[in-house]
Amino acid sequence: MNRIKYIIVILFLLICHESYGQSAADSTRITPGYPVYSQYLHNGLMVNPAYAGTREALSASLTYRMQWMGIENAPKLQTISIHTPMKNDRVALGIKAQFMQYGATSSQSIYAIYAYHIRLGKGKISLGLGAGVDMSNTNYNKLVGITRPDPVFPESSNKYIFPNVTAGAYYFSNRIFAGLSVPSFLFYRNTGNGKTEPFFSFNEFDFIVTAGGLITIIPALKFKPSVLLDYSMHDTRSISQLDINGNLIISDFVWVGGSYRMSEQVIVGLLQVQATHQLMLGVSYDYPAGRMNSYSKGSSEFFLRYEFGSKVSAANPRYF
Repeated sequence: MNRIKYIIVILFLLICHESYGQSAADSTRITPGYPVYSQYLHNGLMVNPAYAGTREALSASLTYRMQWMGIENAPKLQTISIHTPMKNDRVALGIKAQFMQYGATSSQSIYAIYAYHIRLGKGKISLGLGAGVDMSNTNYNKLVGITRPDPVFPESSNKYIFPNVTAGAYYFSNRIFAGLSVPSFLFYRNTGNGKTEPFFSFNEFDFIVTAGGLITIIPALKFKPSVLLDYSMHDTRSISQLDINGNLIISDFVWVGGSYRMSEQVIVGLLQVQATHQLMLGVSYDYPAGRMNSYSKGSSEFFLRYEFGSKVSAANPRYF
């Protein structure tokens, strides 16, 4: 079993390496990866820059995720996001960063965010833009069984630094929300000898769509259904991720629910506690219902959000 787990980690590394190197014309296509979150609904800045400022407070969020528990060197992910509206209430600023370690690879990204809010009917529409860098470093010396020279791994390490731009739009009111974002506008390809060059192509885009609403069953019990769809234009032009989510909100204090991630056949259990008007704590567990069930104990994720100077109160709770 240990040998099988080791092989899975190596395959995961190779798949991620392929996401940094797929053929594009006569060169090698290099593109940053986008890790999966289970509590993105409470940390929306990580999937859409237009989410900045929508909490109407200085909002800081932390996430720690352990992917594929039980498998040695499986991915571990940490994220941080901070965003706030400015004094004129139309402009919002933010920053987001993520740090991931899997196998012999470590990656980091950091983005600065700008958003502009426009009143629209009973809600607001936000237009967001982010600019930053994605960084990756793979140390092939950590892989067992590689001897030099090796035609597949010719160097001892592989480092990339990719400047990039992201954009999105987000509509929200007291009852519904909907968002559309493009995680990357720039892509990179390997031109040989360790050199890369950026290129722009609509056919390489990913589009992330989120939408949801709030249904009041009784004043002390509400239901929040939502969906996330990631549509990839690259190669297959297909849905690469589809999450169907549902949360029961009990007395505006406990959020309990679940998700089904169709692309990976994963069932997610969700629990959040709004400990105070400013502080939310959350935990989730991903149960692998597909092939990974034989090798992994699932994935766990922990979430914390604190809002400084929040306008949220018992008479004016926020759900999006």
